Amino acid sequence: METQQENATRAEGLHDGQAMRAVPRLLVVDDEAAIADLVAGVFKAEGMDVFAFTDPHDALRSLEANEYDLAIVDIMMPVMDGYELCRNVRKTSDMPIVFLSAKDAEADIVAGFTIGADDYVTKPFKPRELVARVKAHIRRHSKSASGASDDSSILRAQGLEVDVREHVASLHDVPLQLTPKEFDILVQLLERKGQPVPSAQLYEAAWGEPANASSSNTVMVHIRHLRCKLAKVDSSAEIIETAWGVGYRIAYDKSGGKDG
Repeated sequence: METQQENATRAEGLHDGQAMRAVPRLLVVDDEAAIADLVAGVFKAEGMDVFAFTDPHDALRSLEANEYDLAIVDIMMPVMDGYELCRNVRKTSDMPIVFLSAKDAEADIVAGFTIGADDYVTKPFKPRELVARVKAHIRRHSKSASGASDDSSILRAQGLEVDVREHVASLHDVPLQLTPKEFDILVQLLERKGQPVPSAQLYEAAWGEPANASSSNTVMVHIRHLRCKLAKVDSSAEIIETAWGVGYRIAYDKSGGKDG
């Protein structure tokens, strides 16, 4: 791992007057040098420019002098915890912030989103999932910063992006290979924005015929296939929830509404 001074020195001269950086620039903050080095290595292998710090104060000083595309932040740090660091970053920057923490209680995750984080990944993490999430946040933030408007045919939630017109779907920028029925079911769930959708309604929308005695089981099988395909990309959260006695819904509330 580079020393704090080496990081600071390398950051000097990286002026942000340019319209667009050639590669994304990441800020990694973790008081455990081994983990900071591991995370930095994962993204350097993706061709990104990474600045890793074990002291949050050094990270803030670097942020004052340079712009970053995204920050990956640990929570349990002795000098300044990740929540406080996030609050400080949010005073001057709207860049995406991803918490990477061993704290996996629901209260900790909710707290993270409440103070301004864009995502929350628990340790031990899967490098492929973390990379996919980070790339998706950088892409969305870049699109928003450029003033590009979202196409009305695109539905988003929980890292999912579905283009109804083009009939394509992805999770964290990873393409999903869905059957027509799976795609139609996913569209129905996304359009309801986290509200429960009855199994009969999902069946009628996807199959184009009235629901029958076996329609609930048919939908259940397709939902199971959908969940398996989503879990292959990101197994850290249940994206499609069962609304007992009703049907199914997209778990919008767990993402803090960031993708809606």
